[in-house]
Amino acid sequence: MSNRNLSAIAMVALLSFTSAASADNGAMPERWRSYAGVSWDHPDRTAIPATFSGSVNAPIAGIHFDAKGTAYVSTPRLISASAPATLSVLDTTVASGPARLTAFPSREGNAVDGPFGQSLRNVLGFYVDRRNGWLWALDMGFVAGEAESPAGSQKLVVLDLNSGRTIKRISLDSVADRKASFLNDVAVDERRRIAYISDSGSRSAPDNRAGLIIVDFTSGQTRRVLDRHPAVRVEPGVKVVAHGREVWPGKPLLIGINGIALSPDAGTLYWTVTTGTHAYTLPTAILRQPGSTDAQIASRIEVLGDVGGNTDGIVTDAKGNLYITDVTRNGIVRYDPVSKAMSPIASNEGIYWPDTPTIHPDGDLVFTSSRLSDHFTGAVKAGDERYDLWRLPAKALTQE
Repeated sequence: MSNRNLSAIAMVALLSFTSAASADNGAMPERWRSYAGVSWDHPDRTAIPATFSGSVNAPIAGIHFDAKGTAYVSTPRLISASAPATLSVLDTTVASGPARLTAFPSREGNAVDGPFGQSLRNVLGFYVDRRNGWLWALDMGFVAGEAESPAGSQKLVVLDLNSGRTIKRISLDSVADRKASFLNDVAVDERRRIAYISDSGSRSAPDNRAGLIIVDFTSGQTRRVLDRHPAVRVEPGVKVVAHGREVWPGKPLLIGINGIALSPDAGTLYWTVTTGTHAYTLPTAILRQPGSTDAQIASRIEVLGDVGGNTDGIVTDAKGNLYITDVTRNGIVRYDPVSKAMSPIASNEGIYWPDTPTIHPDGDLVFTSSRLSDHFTGAVKAGDERYDLWRLPAKALTQE
């Protein structure tokens, strides 16, 4: 046998060993769907739709599924306001080509120039409520190019999943600053119908006016707590690192509280800070007490530990495990509330800026890879955009 063949066999053996070692050290995430840009409202499923001309500026950031497995996604208007919709239904029966989106509840309901207090202008975070059959859409209000959110545009809009009908709109202008706030994500106590919103305050960086907002659906009352508390603000000295490099060197990315989630019984609230490395928790009972002070609330905050890198979205499963997107190590970290262990469980070099994780009705963990930080700097050129959905099967999660 020639030396060349021996070398080839050795290389195959080495690669096989490396793959096996990686599998033993954690779950192997699967690139479940990979889209070359986005398209809207294409009824002919037999033909490849035309890619939206501005799709490089409309990255798929958020994703959630309803009880039937229908996928809803957000394409925030942070880089450009030209996208036909900021909240849409994604056809996941198609695995590649441009993502096939249908505006939800309609194009008119997503109009940038529509009535500011009614139409969805800029949705990043949203929540699919399987118990009530609703979707809670968090509208940041402002779109790219606006220094201030128009009056009434910062809002929480509750939509019926079946009909798209608006159930309720709740203005957030009284608890969010129209110039300083960056309404990032929302978690919902489905039984009590209470929403918890993270305001990362990024538009007021470096003195981020970060905070936590509580919304009671029944009464329509809103409340802001922990305003500029250290547990929701940027951690001093921390840089955001993705794929081995600092994000935006010389102009650091400063994002406070971002990912937010509830335990299955909604008794515990979790959150992370993107320009930071720690996860925090708080019992929701203290937040639901109308007379509780910031000092009383702050006294109940617990630091869960160091995640090991920067983070974005978070989610809990039915067993109460907390899954955190790991921007720095291109994967997922899990926190076990029973053992109190924080450990990375999946990573892949093909994952760029893991954004929103969600639990599919079949138990799989699905998350987006938005490469959002590169899109902001123009590092991704038109035609080169790829919006990937990654998956960790339920079986892999239970084996970890």
